[in-house]
Amino acid sequence: MDENSAIIEAILREDGLATNLNGHQSQDSGWKTVSYTKRRKNPPKNSVQPSLTAFHDSDVFRSVDQHSEDRLHRAREAAAAAMAAALQSPFRSKQHSYDDDSGAESSAGAVENGGAVEKKVKPKKPKKPKVSVGDVASKMDADDLAAFLLDISASYETHHDIQLIRFADYFGRAFASVTAAQFPWVKIFKESTVGKLIDVPLSHIPEAVYKTSVDWINQRSFEAVASFVLWLLDNIHADLEIHQGTVKGSKKVSQQAPSKSQVAIFVVLAMSLRRKPEVLISLLPIMKENPKYQAQDKLPVTVWVIAQASQGDLAVGLYMSTHMLLPMLGGKSSCNPQSRDLILQLVERILSSPKARSVLINGAVRKGERLVPPSALELLMRATFPASSARVKATERFEAVYPTLKEVALAGSSGSKAMKQVLLQIMKFSIKAAGEGIPDLSREAVDIFTWCLNQNPDCYKQWDLIYLDNLEASVLVLKKLSNEWKELSAKTPSLELLKDTLKSFQQKNEKELSSGEHGARHHASLKDADKYCKVILGRLSRGHSCTISKVFASAALAVGAAAGFALLFPNLQSSD
Repeated sequence: MDENSAIIEAILREDGLATNLNGHQSQDSGWKTVSYTKRRKNPPKNSVQPSLTAFHDSDVFRSVDQHSEDRLHRAREAAAAAMAAALQSPFRSKQHSYDDDSGAESSAGAVENGGAVEKKVKPKKPKKPKVSVGDVASKMDADDLAAFLLDISASYETHHDIQLIRFADYFGRAFASVTAAQFPWVKIFKESTVGKLIDVPLSHIPEAVYKTSVDWINQRSFEAVASFVLWLLDNIHADLEIHQGTVKGSKKVSQQAPSKSQVAIFVVLAMSLRRKPEVLISLLPIMKENPKYQAQDKLPVTVWVIAQASQGDLAVGLYMSTHMLLPMLGGKSSCNPQSRDLILQLVERILSSPKARSVLINGAVRKGERLVPPSALELLMRATFPASSARVKATERFEAVYPTLKEVALAGSSGSKAMKQVLLQIMKFSIKAAGEGIPDLSREAVDIFTWCLNQNPDCYKQWDLIYLDNLEASVLVLKKLSNEWKELSAKTPSLELLKDTLKSFQQKNEKELSSGEHGARHHASLKDADKYCKVILGRLSRGHSCTISKVFASAALAVGAAAGFALLFPNLQSSD
């Protein structure tokens, strides 16, 4: 029952009471006989008899009637007000029925105040039109940008860092209307291939705007651009932490909204890296030392950054890939299929560029640093030639890129001091890999070790030093020299040095065999090594004898020719 019904019922109840009082008055006509069921015969003394004089007075019921009429009048006014309120607020009863909290309080307040309180309806905010990156980019004017750049270049002539910040502000204002929903870069980076990712978001920028920007960036100092690139990269990583929900070192989930200027940051960073890609090499020590740049969830950003630099210089892209990304393949925590796939996509894209092989081999050494250092070559070799039980889907992809990367790793002047150090490093890991008993890996390692021997005579001295520590691998190298002697002997820089090295091996073999300190397997390897040493030394001796015979034969032919010449022209000397 609602409040209106309760009010009406109260009115009717009071109305009935007034009618009963009036009827009682008219029936008694002033006097009423009072009878008692039992009276005491001897009433107590000093008792007072009840008096009925007051009920005979007509003024007695007049006050009752007046009071009843007043209450009836007030009740009817209240009912009329309630009905009026109900007519004015047709939704009042619905609010009372379906909203126990707000509706009940609102109805009670309406009855008490004699009126109704209307609920305020908040006007709906008009939805902002969705603006995409392409919409904003298509409206950018290269002439306006050029005028802006000319102005800030004059205003901050000697402060290139301030100029670059103002340059970023220009694009930030331009793309301010693009919301995070229209540029969900974290999702794009996770779901896109490197081939598609490399054009995000520069594919939307007009060519004239891009050319104006990169030409202006090229005139800024190297140090200013390097600091600018690092600042932009830190902004991206900070925004990534916001998207991930928590910031390291904080207990609460971050509720900060992603920056609306992220489009601008990606645009200006991509243009800076493409125009001055070498700044990324200068930032490599910082990126390798700071864990925030190497975390697993940061890999898509790192790949995107290196891909932008590779658009400007393939050598920079490969350098950054081998020095920063390939080491991740050696870590157990960072080497997962997703990371491996992303790294391979980047390397495959770099190598698939036109004339990539010639460009990379010719630029194998950059400012004293190798594009593919020995450590990277070892990682590539082990990933390309694993044990048969350890092959994965990515193994075939490593097999495809390995030959070119190996060429780049081994390129250089064999006689240089720097190359000598590279050869010694390669010999160290290749002789170790050759003795691990993995057939494919052993063959590749022996080939690389033999190649090193043919590049520098000092490599034979190094082999002599590590011979007994790598006896089984050395046997495989000696076997290859024996089986492929004709081909390899022509490439050997010094046959005499090889001969001295083999004689040293024979002496070490004899000493080890006579000591008897090692097991049967070690003795078997010593005997195999000694056998191959004798075979190669025999060929060297025969080759030396053949050489002497050829020298005598040539000398005899020369003498015979001279004598014949004298017989044919006996008068030549006298005529002279």
